[in-house]
Amino acid sequence: MDGVIYRENQLIPGVTDFIQALIAKGAPFLFLTNNSAPTPDDLAVRLRHLGITGLSSRHFYTSAMNTADFLSETDPGCTVFVIGEGGLLAALHERKIASDSIQPRYVVVGEGTTTMDRLTKAHECIEKGARLLATNPDNWCPVSSNKTRPGAGATAAFLEASTGRPAYYLGKPNGYMFHRARRKLADLALGTPQQVVMIGDTMETDIRGAFEAGLQSYLVLSGSTKFEDIADYVYQPTRVLRSVAELTEEIITGTPADPLQDLVANGNGFRFSKAGLRHQTDIFAFHKPRPRPAMTK
Repeated sequence: MDGVIYRENQLIPGVTDFIQALIAKGAPFLFLTNNSAPTPDDLAVRLRHLGITGLSSRHFYTSAMNTADFLSETDPGCTVFVIGEGGLLAALHERKIASDSIQPRYVVVGEGTTTMDRLTKAHECIEKGARLLATNPDNWCPVSSNKTRPGAGATAAFLEASTGRPAYYLGKPNGYMFHRARRKLADLALGTPQQVVMIGDTMETDIRGAFEAGLQSYLVLSGSTKFEDIADYVYQPTRVLRSVAELTEEIITGTPADPLQDLVANGNGFRFSKAGLRHQTDIFAFHKPRPRPAMTK
């Protein structure tokens, strides 16, 4: 959502008209986010404060919900020790997945502040046999154009290093996130949609995940990716747009939008110059090989 719908606390120009066009046409849509901290209701309220109306919790699917779906489908009745905030706790509770600080089957890592005491407890649980699960692979997440915060991927990487056990990363670009999102879209559409398109601003999660799920993908340059960086990746988006605003007229009329021109000169996008990998799954960018530290205790 950040970089596609809003930047910091400002809507990207044209977003409101884009969403209202989707609603007016009755096109089913979902907002997918790797942020596991908020609940769907939290996200609907945030967008309402930014000026977007007509949305409810059914329009959102978070990595916390994806994690709860995964566990309830693959290991019903399991217990978890959680490092995370309200959205993750609420999603697990809704799926009747109990918290367990004695002998959990999984340690689940999401966004949010933690303490060394909780990390130590998680480490001990993993050493006793709990499996490590992360809601998403994001090492860091944007807060503003020049500020970031640690993500779930960084916390999971800490536990990978301390225990020597690999984590399983859900959320984008994991195919299970896209599989469940398509099922949710089908519920909204009361049938299987003829075509599903993923719109995102990040090559490593949005575009890669869509590519591996067999979906069309539209990359917008209103967020974290610059046009000149697209060629660094072996997977490519179906289309490249300045922002979702370019799709509004296409939704209303059914006529394809004009081709994107003069991308390099366009300065609408922003990008962090922060060094290091943004995601734990950044392995397909030629110039950014993933480091392989020793996983010894």
